[in-house]
Amino acid sequence: MTHVTVTTNSSHEVIAGLCKPRPYTPSPWGDFFLNHNPCTQSQYLAMKDMASIKKERVRKIILDAGSSSDLAMKIELVDTLERTGVAYHYGQEIEELLHGMHSEENVFGDNLCVTAMRFYLLRKHGYNISPDVFLKFKDDQGNFASNDVNSLLALYNAPYLRIHGEEMLDDDVTFTKTQLQSMVEHLEPRLAEEVLCTLETPHFRRVERVETRRYIAVYEKKATRDEDILEFAKFDFNILQTLYCEELKALTIWWKDLKSQANPQFARDRIVEVHFWILGVLYEPQYSYPRIMLTKLVLFMSLLDDLYDNYSTTEESNIFTAAMQRWDAHVVEQLPAYLKAIHQHT
Repeated sequence: MTHVTVTTNSSHEVIAGLCKPRPYTPSPWGDFFLNHNPCTQSQYLAMKDMASIKKERVRKIILDAGSSSDLAMKIELVDTLERTGVAYHYGQEIEELLHGMHSEENVFGDNLCVTAMRFYLLRKHGYNISPDVFLKFKDDQGNFASNDVNSLLALYNAPYLRIHGEEMLDDDVTFTKTQLQSMVEHLEPRLAEEVLCTLETPHFRRVERVETRRYIAVYEKKATRDEDILEFAKFDFNILQTLYCEELKALTIWWKDLKSQANPQFARDRIVEVHFWILGVLYEPQYSYPRIMLTKLVLFMSLLDDLYDNYSTTEESNIFTAAMQRWDAHVVEQLPAYLKAIHQHT
């Protein structure tokens, strides 16, 4: 009769040859967020007060733009608000501006940059706009005659909001990419950096909060910047960063409590990475609770993935699966101690 050697390891019976746990690299963040405070309470309250003032000043800018006939200025304003990360404060006002842009046809003449930005913003917000708006800018070979970098950048971003069957926009991406690549080494450093960044990741595919941090620095160097928008963007960014740090503190406390009871040493510790992942989908302050709950959910999914793939034996996995599916106390009693603790927290 063949015998199987059984050893005990942290209340977990490891069957030799069947269970080979792999150690994961510890989180580089550790307990950093338990004691990290981006600012003092008085600084935070002062930022909130200043942000409130700037917010209303920016609102006035938007309302004034709404009564203006300068549609190019409206498009640039909406684009700036979105890229500086403060557009979520002005949902209704921006929607009214976009509605006005959509109702205007053939108002841009031969301005390719404005036409492309209008197409991008309207498509991004769900408006129906035809790609035929670009036809008048093409020559007999179907290429764009423009050598203006800003126009080509806008034109490169716009087709990424194409829908099925718009092959013309596929060709536009190829053409503008080739043009921009050939021009980049001849541009001034600031513009060359923007071109390279766009070629690497078009606007529509960027993580909004990462783009906000990057673009605030870009916008600050623009001669045409509006100081109220710039300052409000900075205040708002720092206020949200403070909120995110508070969320990570709460998540760290929860994870440490889970580890103290379930001791999941076999699982990856990636709280910050998962929170950042969720942040890419829900970054607004009103979604703080959903962010925390989704982060916990993904962490549990990761824990279970590591449990099945990396630690538990086949027999233990089957019992644990049955316990989860049936929610039967008798099945739970058959689990080893470490799996009982995990089951209690699911």
